Amino acid sequence: MATTPPRRARARARAALAGLLVTAASAATLVSCGGDDGGDGAASVRPGLSGPYTASFSGSPASALASLEESARERASAAASSASARASEFEASVSAEVARANAAAQRELKDVEGRGNALADVSLTGKPRAQTGGLLAVVVNITNHTDETASYAVQVDFRDSDGKVVETRYVGAEDLAAGDRAQPLAISRTPAGQQLTAEIAKAQRY
Repeated sequence: MATTPPRRARARARAALAGLLVTAASAATLVSCGGDDGGDGAASVRPGLSGPYTASFSGSPASALASLEESARERASAAASSASARASEFEASVSAEVARANAAAQRELKDVEGRGNALADVSLTGKPRAQTGGLLAVVVNITNHTDETASYAVQVDFRDSDGKVVETRYVGAEDLAAGDRAQPLAISRTPAGQQLTAEIAKAQRY
């Protein structure tokens, strides 16, 4: 009975082992070319060039820009509204102060006999109707010609073409320093079509 010599058996074993190693190496090469193992031995698939990679985004760039623009408009509108509200509050506070000073002037003049002691400190200047919505308004120029702080109360009468007083307004200036000037407005509520003339009826320094 013939037997295989030991040298030939070892040669065949080495050849078989070499074939197995080549096969294993080929398989490993295919896996490596298919993706990046990320360092943990597991293959991952990279996105191809057939479309954008959107895994890290929500929505679209256009809608995101539109949202930002809308947000900016809303902030600008809110700022404008806030500024408008502050302006309205300021105008209201100024009007309230003027109304209070005018009421004080009316009270002060109630018991004044004659035309008062401060006619020389007061004069009137006309104001263009284009700036008053067509109403007649005059600037009451009050100058403290004394050397002490003083308050002033002025009565302005509006007369029609027949000389009849049809409206009376009171304006005042409180705690006016020596040499200083105040310029309150006396505004007629009479319809603009009626011809009126303004005059200083009384002026009192107190």
